[in-house]
Amino acid sequence: MRIAQIAPLHEAVPPQLYGGTERVVAFLTDELTAMGHDVTLFASGDSVTSAELDAVWPRALRLDPTIRDPIAPHMLLMEHVARRAHEFDVLHFHMDYWPFTYFSRQSVPFVTTMHGRLDLPELQPVFNAFPQVPIVSISDSQRRPLPQANYAATVLHGLPENLLTPQQGPGHYLAFLGRICAEKGIDKAIRIARAVGLPLKIAAKVDKADAEYFEREIIPMLGEGVEMIGEIGDAEKPAFLSGARALLMPIDWPEPFGLVMIEAMACGTPVIAFRHGSVPEILEDGLTGAIVTSEAEAIAAYPAVEALDRGVIRREFERRFTARRMAEDYLAVYRRLTGKADA
Repeated sequence: MRIAQIAPLHEAVPPQLYGGTERVVAFLTDELTAMGHDVTLFASGDSVTSAELDAVWPRALRLDPTIRDPIAPHMLLMEHVARRAHEFDVLHFHMDYWPFTYFSRQSVPFVTTMHGRLDLPELQPVFNAFPQVPIVSISDSQRRPLPQANYAATVLHGLPENLLTPQQGPGHYLAFLGRICAEKGIDKAIRIARAVGLPLKIAAKVDKADAEYFEREIIPMLGEGVEMIGEIGDAEKPAFLSGARALLMPIDWPEPFGLVMIEAMACGTPVIAFRHGSVPEILEDGLTGAIVTSEAEAIAAYPAVEALDRGVIRREFERRFTARRMAEDYLAVYRRLTGKADA
């Protein structure tokens, strides 16, 4: 099939450090290309892909200090895709509701994966205005706030099978991986780690929007076994995650997916996560980690989690969360939309 993948321009595809959406777009694009499809990636010029790259903007916006209006490059991106739309069998957007207006008025089939939270009240009238636009959810729980949307499928994320693999046996620490903000529960992770008597290593990004929270709430909690490493990329993740006794994910928000959970599973590392959003769809309690509802439950669950079979966790990743499985699921969506059942 001739497939266009359209990514936001905030980060490169894949991102150099933190970034979930662009990382998934990279994995999907490369896997579809490996399967023999003709794929074009519309993304920033510093992206790296095995597909054809159509660089609408020279570099990721987050790394360009000269950018003051990030909407302008995205408007250019939409126009550029529109002018090339006739070259493709299907257009796959990863930009929320950006394509709804124009692309619902043209003939090339398109679909949008919703990568973020859907419980924002301002989204309701938008989706009410476009009841026929096909979208893909990344977990079934993500759908709950917008049951009226036209869901083509739920496609769980996947990683290249050998991108992250188990390394040395676990060391003597717990891990937190992701982004620093109140809803990610980093303060809870620190308290849990101290309660079970283990150091905590934090590999996380601090956005400008969260800098005040980080300085006010988290910096005073550092030290005494709590180490802030900063952002890390895929090259550093295997050692970081494999070396952890467990990954802590004490979230306090409706997580749409939670890529860090399957990154940990790929390394054979169990996850202790709070029961919010997609967590029960990704983790299997007692097999790949523990699903809890409070700090006290997380502390109590730790001894059993530490004893889980890390080989089994890795095999569960291989069974459920590879990029090949993700690509096959998306191909099924493309074929339904285009009528190319045998493509």
